[in-house]
Amino acid sequence: MKGLLLLFVFLVTGAFSSAQEIGLQLYSLRNEIKKDVPGTFAKIKQWGFTKVEDGNDGTQGYSLEDYKALLAKNNLEIVSASAPFEELQNSPETVIDRAKSYGSEFVVCFWIPHKDTLFTIDDTKLALDVFNRAGKMLEDEGITLVYHPHGYEFRPHGDSTLMDYMIDNSQHFDFEMDVYWFAHPGEDPVEWLRRYPEEFKLMHLKDCEQGTVGNQNGQSDVETNVVLGTGQIDIAAVVKEAKKMGLKYLFIEDESSKVLNQIPKSLDYLKSLPD
Repeated sequence: MKGLLLLFVFLVTGAFSSAQEIGLQLYSLRNEIKKDVPGTFAKIKQWGFTKVEDGNDGTQGYSLEDYKALLAKNNLEIVSASAPFEELQNSPETVIDRAKSYGSEFVVCFWIPHKDTLFTIDDTKLALDVFNRAGKMLEDEGITLVYHPHGYEFRPHGDSTLMDYMIDNSQHFDFEMDVYWFAHPGEDPVEWLRRYPEEFKLMHLKDCEQGTVGNQNGQSDVETNVVLGTGQIDIAAVVKEAKKMGLKYLFIEDESSKVLNQIPKSLDYLKSLPD
C-alpha cells in the first residue's frame, strides 16, 4: 500500500511539474475577460493552468490590488507581464513597477511601430535602442525583457534578415518565439531555435490551419488558429526542441472565436507528447 501511495504521489507531482511549463496567454480570452474577469479566471483555473502571460489590456477596470486578488484566488500567476513599445521607450520605470507588483520574471513587448506594412532597418535600430536601454533597467531589477516578433522582421537585410540583425545586436533583451508568427512568413521555427540556442526564453504555441497562405506583414485571419497538432506546423518538433533548450514557459495562444473549445484540446495534445 505504501509503495502504491508513493507511486501515486510521484505520478501526480511529475505531471504537475511537467504542466508548469505550459501556460496561457490571456489575450486568447480577450473577449471573455472583458465581460467577466472572475469567471474567465475561474475557467482558466478549471483547465489546469497556473502560469499566464498578460496582453496589453491592463486590469480590465479593476484596481491593481483587486486584479491581483482575483488572480491569487484562482491560483494564477502572471509570470510574463506585457509592455507596449511606447511605454518601454518613454517610461520604463512604470513597466518595472508593474512587473515587480505582479512578481513577473519576464516582460514582453509584442509590436514595434512602423508605417503600414513597411518595416525597415531604421525601425529595427530604433527598437534596438529602446529594448537595450529598457532591458538594462529591467535586468538590473532581475527581470528579463523579451521581444515577440510578428513576421515583418524577416525582411532581407544584407546577407541575412532584419531579425538576424536584431538578434545579433540584442545586448540587454531576449526573444519570445510565437511559432505561428515564425511559420506564417515561411520560416522554420526549429531551425531558428537551433540557429540561436541562447536567445529564445519564452514561446507562444499556436497552430495554423492547413493550406493557409502566409506573408511578412504581421497580419493574418485569426480564424486560421486551430487546435495544436491539427494544423500545418510541426508543433511536436517545436516543443521537443524548446524543451531540449530549456525554455521556461510555453504559452498556448489561440486568437480564434473557437478558443473555448480549442484550448482544452490543445492542452490535451501537449500533455500527450513524450517528455
